[in-house]
Amino acid sequence: MPKIVDHDERRREVLSAAGRVIVRDGIDAATTRAIAKEAGYSNGVLAHYFADKDDILLSALSQSHQRIRARLTDKVAGATSLAALREVLLDNLPLDDERAAETRLEVSFWSRSLASDRLAEVQRAEAGELRAAVRELLARARGAGELRTSDDLDDLAEELLALVDGLSLHLLLYPGRLTRADAERIMRRTIDRL
Repeated sequence: MPKIVDHDERRREVLSAAGRVIVRDGIDAATTRAIAKEAGYSNGVLAHYFADKDDILLSALSQSHQRIRARLTDKVAGATSLAALREVLLDNLPLDDERAAETRLEVSFWSRSLASDRLAEVQRAEAGELRAAVRELLARARGAGELRTSDDLDDLAEELLALVDGLSLHLLLYPGRLTRADAERIMRRTIDRL
């Protein structure tokens, strides 16, 4: 009797393996051989599901973004605009092991995206989606009278996202200087000032 293969599950396993390799060893170490070994498959199996290494990497990043979106959707359900904004911004900080791994994965793509139009396009689209969500939540908060500041909302969205990126990098690069509790406190204080 022929073995029944769940192709969607196998694809998810490969993408999860790619994510683990990137987080653990860096994006340069995420060769198709290393990803196949991590997933427990041969290199040939990867070729059945992905066009090339960049396809695997982009798909791994996309899978991570989908998980983040699903988690955020649950977190902000029923929250007021400012409370939802707080959840979105805090969720984008590496304040636990899961989000630290997601941040490592994301940041791993940044330098590679500078040299690849295809990767840069995906990064820009995803970042644009997050920026639009933050901008929309700020507009709703202003409309509901929850914001004290009269700052330009586009500028404010950029400032908040730059703070997320900066705190995230500092947490990853300088763990002895900044703790997760410090980063959360700084972000909460910044949002409270709004």
